[in-house]
Amino acid sequence: MNLPLLYYLDLFGVAVFAISGALTASEKKLDLYGVVVISVVTAIGGGTLRDLLLDRHPIFWFEDPVLLIVIITAAIGTIIYTRFHHPPRRALLIADAFGLGLFAISGAQIAEAQNLSPLIVVIMAAITGTAGGLTRDILCNEIPMMLKKDIYATAALSGAAVYLILKAAGVDGVLAGVIGSAFVFAVRLAAITFRLHQPESQLPS
Repeated sequence: MNLPLLYYLDLFGVAVFAISGALTASEKKLDLYGVVVISVVTAIGGGTLRDLLLDRHPIFWFEDPVLLIVIITAAIGTIIYTRFHHPPRRALLIADAFGLGLFAISGAQIAEAQNLSPLIVVIMAAITGTAGGLTRDILCNEIPMMLKKDIYATAALSGAAVYLILKAAGVDGVLAGVIGSAFVFAVRLAAITFRLHQPESQLPS
């Protein structure tokens, strides 16, 4: 897989998360500005928090204004679409799972490049993949998906672990990244398809 293709896949992931944010904001009946803000936060929140924690400058979207153009276009396009059509929920969840896989592994690769410990690499993968959605849900007064019983953050963590294991076994970095992303996607897709959940914490009655 060449670098241009990886870049376009990253843009796709950004667009998917922007659409997710726009749909959530639309359900809360926010105005155009509110929808765009939530879309931006959802799409770049994870990567921004990662870069701040790693003291990585400039922050990734400062270097590439195309990202913001994609986000705003996706947000406005979603607003127009939802005025005439009901969005297919399952299709969005599947696309979101794809974006989660891309973002989680890109976060792992960036942290790994700074020679951080495997534990921190895995944590940064989860932050990159989920922090944007976490912020979106908080701003929209929802319980964050990653804090519910859904298998979401767990998918990002496990995919990053697979990536590191493959790298340690001598697998090429790009191939390991592809497999790691695919693993995140597969875990999340299985959870969506078969309605798999993590155990809930319950107090005795």
